[in-house]
Amino acid sequence: MVRNIYEGKKFPKVEMPSCPIERKLKGQTAIVTGASSGIGKAVAIAMGHAGAQVIVNYNHGEDAVYKEVIPEIQRCGSKAIGFQADVSKEDQVLAMFAQAKKEYDTVDILINNAGLQQDAAFDEMTLAQWQKVIDVNLTGQFLCAREAVREFKRRGVRKEISCAAGKIICISSVHEVIPWAGHVNYASSKGGVMLMMKSIAQEVAPYRIRVNSVCPGAIKTPINTAAWATPEAEKELLKLIPYQRVGEPDDIARVVVWLASDDADYIHGESIFVDGGMTLYPGFATGG
Repeated sequence: MVRNIYEGKKFPKVEMPSCPIERKLKGQTAIVTGASSGIGKAVAIAMGHAGAQVIVNYNHGEDAVYKEVIPEIQRCGSKAIGFQADVSKEDQVLAMFAQAKKEYDTVDILINNAGLQQDAAFDEMTLAQWQKVIDVNLTGQFLCAREAVREFKRRGVRKEISCAAGKIICISSVHEVIPWAGHVNYASSKGGVMLMMKSIAQEVAPYRIRVNSVCPGAIKTPINTAAWATPEAEKELLKLIPYQRVGEPDDIARVVVWLASDDADYIHGESIFVDGGMTLYPGFATGG
């Protein structure tokens, strides 16, 4: 059992600021996959706030895309369209990139966010559960990244827009390095994302294409509501988070916008952990 060595200590209440509004990405086009809720929704909105025109990908959650995400992007002066596609299906990914190029001429940024969980004890996990998670979380990122690289190499660097020919940001997880019993398919998919990202980064660097990952820890999203929705659940979760708060989608969105901007131009092939210290193994804070 991990003890919460922070329990009983007083920490200041943190008021979360809104997504960034500095127009770091003006003139660029971003595809954000899985953008109808959670981290993807926050990232799509933040991209729009930062000046990008956004293709808001979704497989489910159409109402949220057209009633919440796109209107908020448009409210702050950026363009956006929705596109329904299952990223694990090659023909649908090809169609999404074709539509992006038809609408906005090219693509500058890919946020590989779409993902899901189908949890089970390992000896009870079905092949369908394993395959579905790998198909969406890993194969989906491969298909989208491949199309992005093809477009970036075709177009090359537009110096008036960005120092790089293109940027790919994979949304991974702390579970690319932390094993997770009962979630073998999910952890395996994220471990795969990590080495896929680094291998792509090694290959495409000479084309001035930057490839990185952002690795969230515990974030308040619909995918993990049970872990934080009650005071009891949140108290248990905080045992794993030295910083003593559960993350918000905006925590990830702000890092993604920065990583997509020229401010981060020399960062390449890296996993950026945004986890409140979860990967510091807090169970060892008092010597284990």
